[in-house]
Amino acid sequence: MNLHQLKQKALSNPAVKSEYDKLDAEFQLADALISMRNRAKLTQEEIAMRMGTQKSNVSRLERGNTNPSWNTIQNYAHACGFELELNVKEIR
Repeated sequence: MNLHQLKQKALSNPAVKSEYDKLDAEFQLADALISMRNRAKLTQEEIAMRMGTQKSNVSRLERGNTNPSWNTIQNYAHACGFELELNVKEIR
């Protein structure tokens, strides 16, 4: 069984799917961070240098292994040459 098949099997369980869906915003943030860095053609080391931090902190941020402040996310975006916007939508 490959990773894709394992994921599909796990997500067929409603309880697992529910918990997975709760992490969607975190997955989207991680994807957005990595996308910004890739579009800027920068390494984690270069981002860290621009932010005045260590590569390991950038790595944890991109993996979602931290609970970053809005300021940290803004600093990351600026280091990549991006500006952040906040969108709010009503839960229905």
